[in-house]
Formats: sequence, structure tokens, C-alpha cells
Amino acid sequence: MSTTSSLTHSPFAPAIIDVSVVIPVYNEQGNLPLLFQRLYPVLDNLGRSYEVIFTNDGSADSSIELLTAQFNARPDVTRVIDFNGNYGQHMAIMAAFERVRGKVIVTLDADLQNPPEEIPKLLEKTDAGYDCVGGARQNRQDTIFRRYASKLVNFVRKRSTNIEMSDQGCMLRAYSCAVVEGIVRSGAINTFIPALAYTLAKKPTEVPVRHEERHAGVSNYSIGKLIRLNFDLITAFTISPLQWFTTFALACSGGSLFLVLVLAFRRIFLGAEAEGLFTLFGVLFFLISVCMVGIGLIGEYVGRTYQVVRGRTRYQVNRVLEKDAQE
Repeated sequence: MSTTSSLTHSPFAPAIIDVSVVIPVYNEQGNLPLLFQRLYPVLDNLGRSYEVIFTNDGSADSSIELLTAQFNARPDVTRVIDFNGNYGQHMAIMAAFERVRGKVIVTLDADLQNPPEEIPKLLEKTDAGYDCVGGARQNRQDTIFRRYASKLVNFVRKRSTNIEMSDQGCMLRAYSCAVVEGIVRSGAINTFIPALAYTLAKKPTEVPVRHEERHAGVSNYSIGKLIRLNFDLITAFTISPLQWFTTFALACSGGSLFLVLVLAFRRIFLGAEAEGLFTLFGVLFFLISVCMVGIGLIGEYVGRTYQVVRGRTRYQVNRVLEKDAQE
């Protein structure tokens, strides 16, 4: 057994084990020891071959030391990808997806809010022929703001796309290797992986799972990041916002034309007047703000296109800890 820092891999090689568990890690030193204690017994009791792939996303705490120790303790089933910086959860998952060797790939957060004991529920569904199984959190232990914000985003997503997920924020999910291969081949940079997997799946489904309070630390998702994530979700899978804006702009144009006609009529038949000057300014400022929103919306779509066509390296791997394939 040895470690390797080679970046070569064969992302589309035939699956050689049953289950791959992918876990992105960012500043989770307080959660990792308990995660190890709970996760590995669950997987050992499955009666299937498995691997666990941790991606250290540039953690500033001692997460990489804990992951290295776990690799040394269980090198036969543990692999660690160590980024040289923080590239975000999406890239951490994609890096693992490019290296998985399982027939079924399970994603899991490291904060223990999605209990690893729920993994067998997902595998029962994949055994039944489903190729994309999402977890739907029951009795969520989040703040009131997070719960209602999630409901709002789910409503907007449902109205603007054809993606049917009752709980898009749940990280506990299972995918077939074919779906994961499609995700990797897409080359997506800032897309929402569960939604992309749903569009690639032939037979998706959901299963209720428990939800627990975060064991230690604080959430790595600020309000700003959550807004950014959900904005990516909408703009990556539909042009409905542009269509809504165009419809609204047409309605505003019609209203503006009507207002001009009314003002012209009053000027011709009633004479010059200044009483409506501030109302006119208000209408003008409103229309200018609508234009600014539209420019920002168009810029968002153009920016996404730019990120794809510039072809810049998505992430940089510092090292990979894994057992030599020939051993």
C-alpha cells in the first residue's frame, strides 16, 4: 500500500465495486471523527464492496490531517482528494465523480445533518431500478428562515423548470454510474448537481430520510451563497427568467405608451400643467430600474457562457491518497 499524487485517472472505466460514497469536506474537523465512527460500520454491514472518497476543499482547519489518519487506518476503502485551495462544493463533488469506481454513487455531507444510517434506504431504491434517488428531509432541523426560503426556491424552480424535486437542498442522494458519467461529460462549471442528475436520469425518485442538527461547527453556506446557488439552479436549466422579463417589459411598454397618449391629450385639450411632473418622474425611474434588472439578467446568462468557453482549469489537486491499483 502506498499513496500517490498522480492526477491521471480514468473517469469512465467500468465499475469494479458496488458503492462509492462521495463526501466533500470544508472545515469539518469537529464532525469528521463522529462521521467516521458512524459511516464505516453502516457500509461494512451492507455486504457490498465499497469505497469512500473524501474531497478536502481547501480546509483551513485540521480536516486534512484527520482525513489522512482515516486513510492510513482504512486504506483499502478510503480515498482522499486534497485540493490546493477552496473551489466550492460543486467542484469537490465533480473531482470525486471523475474518479469513482462504483456502480452506485452516494453523495453525503460531512456535517452529519443527513445521517449515514439512511444510506441503505437509497440503495434499496437503486436495487429496484431507479437511477437517481433523492433524499427528502423529514422534520428539518434548520432555522425558520432556511425552511421557508427553501420552500420559496422550490416553488420558483417548479414553476420555471420541469425538474420535480420536493427537497432540492438535501445532499443525501444516490446515482447510477451512467448518470454520474453524464454529469462529468457535461463539463458543467456552476450548475446544481442534483438538478442536472434529474435531467439525465431515466427513472428518478425520492425517499424520505431523517434530518439531524449539525453536530459541530457552523454552516458553510451563508445567505449570499444560498442565493447564488439557487440563482444558478434557475439560470442553468431554463430561460424562463428572460421570457418573464420580456413579457413584463412589453407590458411596461404598453403602459408607457398609454401614459404618453393620456399626457398628450391633456396637453392639447387642457393646456400645459405641472401637477403630474413627479408622477412622471416616478414612472420614469421605475422603467429605468426595470431596464437595469434586465441588463443584469442578460449579463448573468452571458457570464455563464463566458465561464464555459474560456476553458480555464476548474480546480487544482494537491495530492490524492489512495491504495495502489496493482496491490
